[in-house]
Amino acid sequence: MAQTDMDSGEDGGGGGEPEVIAKTSVLGGFTESTEIRALISSLPVVHENIVTLESAIERFLVIMDRYQEQPHLLDPHLEWMLNLLLELIRSEQSPPLLVHLGFKFLYIISKVRGYKIFMQLFPHEVADVQPVLDLLCRQDPRDPETWETRYMLLLWLSMTCLIPFDLSRLDGHLTSDPSQTREPIMDRILAIAKSYLMVTDKSRDAASVLVSKFVTRPDVKLKRLGDFLDWSLTTISQASDQTMGGTVILDGALQSLAQLFKHGKRDDFLQYAPVVLQCLDQCHVAESSQATLRKLGVKLVQRLGLTFLKPRLAKWRYQRGSRSLAANLSLSQSGSTVQAVSPDMETQSQEEDYDIPEEVENVIEQLLGGLKDKETIVRWSAAKGIGRVTGRLPRELADEVVGSVLDCFSFQETDNAWHGGCLALAELGRRGLLVPSRLPDVVPLILKALVYDEKRGACSVGSNVRDAACYVCWAFARAYEPTELKPFVTQIACALVITAVFDRNINCRRAASVSDHSVSVSGTFPYGIDIVVAADYFAVGNLNNCYLSISVYIASFPEYTRPMIDHLVAMKINHWDGVIRQLATKALHNLTPQAPDYMATTVMPQLLPIALGIDLHSRHGAILASAEISHALYKLANQNNRYFTVHLPVSDQYVVRPQQIFVVVVVSCLCRGFGGELMRPAVCSLIENMSLSKMPFKDDPEAAVSALAALCEQYYQPQPGMADPQMQEVLVSQYIAGLKSTEVLTRCGSALALGSLPRFMIHGKLHQILSGLQQSCSQREVCFTEARRDAAKAMAQVCVTSGVSAQGGSDSVVCEGNVSAVYGALLDCMTDYTLDSRGDVGAWVREAAMTSLMEVTLCVVGTAPQLLSPDLVNGMMCSLAQQSAEKIDRYRAHAGSVFVRLLHSNNPAVPHIPHREELLAIFPTEGAEGLNWNAPSQAFPHITQLLRLPQYQYHTLLGLTVSVGGLTESTVRFSSQSLFDHLMLIQQDAAALGQFSETLLHVFRDNLRNDRYTHTHTHTLHQFCVDLLSLCKEEIKKSKDTQKLRSAIAEDHSQPGVISLSFSLQIRKTTASQVYEMLLTYDDVIDPDVMDDVMTSLSDTNWSVESGDRNSISVRAHPRSLS
Repeated sequence: MAQTDMDSGEDGGGGGEPEVIAKTSVLGGFTESTEIRALISSLPVVHENIVTLESAIERFLVIMDRYQEQPHLLDPHLEWMLNLLLELIRSEQSPPLLVHLGFKFLYIISKVRGYKIFMQLFPHEVADVQPVLDLLCRQDPRDPETWETRYMLLLWLSMTCLIPFDLSRLDGHLTSDPSQTREPIMDRILAIAKSYLMVTDKSRDAASVLVSKFVTRPDVKLKRLGDFLDWSLTTISQASDQTMGGTVILDGALQSLAQLFKHGKRDDFLQYAPVVLQCLDQCHVAESSQATLRKLGVKLVQRLGLTFLKPRLAKWRYQRGSRSLAANLSLSQSGSTVQAVSPDMETQSQEEDYDIPEEVENVIEQLLGGLKDKETIVRWSAAKGIGRVTGRLPRELADEVVGSVLDCFSFQETDNAWHGGCLALAELGRRGLLVPSRLPDVVPLILKALVYDEKRGACSVGSNVRDAACYVCWAFARAYEPTELKPFVTQIACALVITAVFDRNINCRRAASVSDHSVSVSGTFPYGIDIVVAADYFAVGNLNNCYLSISVYIASFPEYTRPMIDHLVAMKINHWDGVIRQLATKALHNLTPQAPDYMATTVMPQLLPIALGIDLHSRHGAILASAEISHALYKLANQNNRYFTVHLPVSDQYVVRPQQIFVVVVVSCLCRGFGGELMRPAVCSLIENMSLSKMPFKDDPEAAVSALAALCEQYYQPQPGMADPQMQEVLVSQYIAGLKSTEVLTRCGSALALGSLPRFMIHGKLHQILSGLQQSCSQREVCFTEARRDAAKAMAQVCVTSGVSAQGGSDSVVCEGNVSAVYGALLDCMTDYTLDSRGDVGAWVREAAMTSLMEVTLCVVGTAPQLLSPDLVNGMMCSLAQQSAEKIDRYRAHAGSVFVRLLHSNNPAVPHIPHREELLAIFPTEGAEGLNWNAPSQAFPHITQLLRLPQYQYHTLLGLTVSVGGLTESTVRFSSQSLFDHLMLIQQDAAALGQFSETLLHVFRDNLRNDRYTHTHTHTLHQFCVDLLSLCKEEIKKSKDTQKLRSAIAEDHSQPGVISLSFSLQIRKTTASQVYEMLLTYDDVIDPDVMDDVMTSLSDTNWSVESGDRNSISVRAHPRSLS
């Protein structure tokens, strides 16, 4: 579906997928509450049966996953779901499996709604502490099946830790007897938290939450905070990220520290912050190879930075006066504005008059380094840290931080630095920390980031940079007053529109579309609402629709026309992706009516020198663009009766004209060698468009270097239906000579060129053309396989173009004098089984021949069916039947579809098809369309029915022989089964069975020494006769082909003397094993004395020894007895 939508380019929504997204985003409420209540209530019953249990879990997951995007809809229902599940968990009658199932359901709910919201609903009375703690102590941390239980219990324990009582009061039950010691609850909880910080599952995350809630309690921090920090720093110092276990330990310790410094009071943790920062520096967490550890390091560093700085909001920050959309629109229409809030300078001076600790510089340096990290999660965390820390700095220091962030936007930096810089700017702008005076420095960098695309090898990087730049634009539109952005809004609008319409990446197009919406509501975006409606989130999902439809609508607004054209010329016609280059040239064709003079006077002079440049992609795109624009200008001139002059670039060496591009390209050999595959179609497109545009260059003698149908129609037809004799002779002779070239690509191009000639160019030359193509088809060299394929295609094209006439001349139409030669050449192509390192490349020729046979046959039948003799039709249908029974799915399917198409053709019907009535019974008209020829399970049961028809039996069996002995399991299984079913049907019919056996031997006899059939034939039937054994022995005589010998062992193991002394150790061992098995099977028909002698020799002989003393004399001494 996606491919269809992309190809159509007309559906603004991109097909069905966006509709699904739209529907899942507009849920009105939790409509499945009744079903969820029933599911939870049924858990005590369904948990006993694995099938019903899995069904209940799957249904619960499906329902909950629907609310991933709108989890707030679950809020009114969370409490009763929690209570129902806790009731099951707390029940003494609940078995362990049911308890774990309840916690699993709780985890699914928390995953959708978020643990921070869901954990607040857990009961947290004093009476809950001990049961939760005891239940958690009974869990096995290494059990992979119950991690959800441990995760939810840790979150529950985190809530129970918030009780406003000293935990020592819960230890009142402890006895004073020293012989009966019990650990206090405080120590038990801390020990559990530490132990779960080192586990490998998600419980580690919940343990860090437990630490942040528990250690920050007033009673615990007095007694255990210092010890816990010492333990954490010691753990970090001793662990190594080079091992899996060390990575897990570091992850848990860093998570717990980050949570502590986030939730703890600054006064409590300020004294420890320098020590923690020093430990991180010494352990080089920022240089770890693990992205998760680097992210946690950045997260912890920013929390340390916030601890060093006083928790105050910067008074110097920019504060937008109103964030209301309705207010902004109304004020925009009335012409008034809400003024931004400006801080009092005296108050600002007082607020900034405090010392900044030295460690803050280290923190900011590490955060700036994190912006350049190679992983997105690290850069995103560093960007948020930059925003948070900068918000507590004085204005001068904050401006220095902004300057350091802007240093990331250097073309000496990588795409990672650009991405991190964009994220940081977005955070700074969103928080009001990027003052308007900085916008002239920032906006040009963002405009560059919106088109950032750096080529790396065969592709490019930068989509994440462009996506982040769209996020910056979105943040700026929400953070600043429209008056602040007014000087830059046109530039930003053009850049966002270009990204939304022309970006290759769908995420970037959609991000730009959303940013367009945010900027447009400011009221200063030119034609903002119209553009947002046309290029909405779903419309830009279809690339073809963006380039060919939406771009034309947006370009109708003058502010966007030239920027869009300039972007296509500068960035897209030289893009590394060929699809983008072609779409860009088509877009230029469509945009030409919007600015025809600009195209003629500015764009075309830029393109013509590029078309002859050294860069392959630029050259390819420029040629295509020149062709499309020229054709568009011609059509526009015809409509308006106005002509446009292209201002040609003049150099000291030459003046380039559009109609001379392909001449210079060919003369410069730019269509050969590396890149020729791109340049040749581009030049052909240029010729076609120049021809359609009626470009005046008939007097150019070099214009005969190439030809297409449009070129011939326009320039080589002095009178309708008549060719220029001189040009006809030149072209036909040139391409027929090309069919004999030593270069395979030249042969291919010549064949396809002959096939594309119009009828008046073929008239009088048909015999010469067909002879050349037939000769090209008959050359079976491996290196010319592609040339034979294209010659087979061209033969059908030439026949169809020239037409059919029973009484016509053989030099002008297909007639009685040449139809046999055409069919003979195509049927000969059906026997092409050429092999090379790429595999069965002859299949390309066979496929082309099948298609050509169908096209020629339908053409002949439609005009002069009497030209088709019974022999021609019989040979064609038998060859198609053979191909329909072979092993390669694609070509079997193609042959089958052609076979059925010819069989069912009735306008008029193909004459002389053997056994037509029987074939129609096997392949009825109503069922043929639903037959999947690609599936062996469907194809072979139909194909083997052709074995009942004498005319088709030989060729069908020839194809089945290859399939039965193939390598693909499904093909071998279904072809063998179908063949066996056929044998079962005829086993009582002696005549039919004899005919089948004779045909099988005939196939084998005709293909002796043909490895394609020999390797597979010996697998076809293990029931053999004397003639078959004789053929097998003759086949393997003096053979050194181990594969052939292995295949023959199954048929020849009763004559061990033939193979037992083979040159191959493996062949000797396999033969001895087969003989031994045969003797055990047929021990009742062999002389006991001979049996004992041979069995002893087979058992005692070491068949793997190279020396000549192997004792195989006994085996060779009794061949007749064994026979």
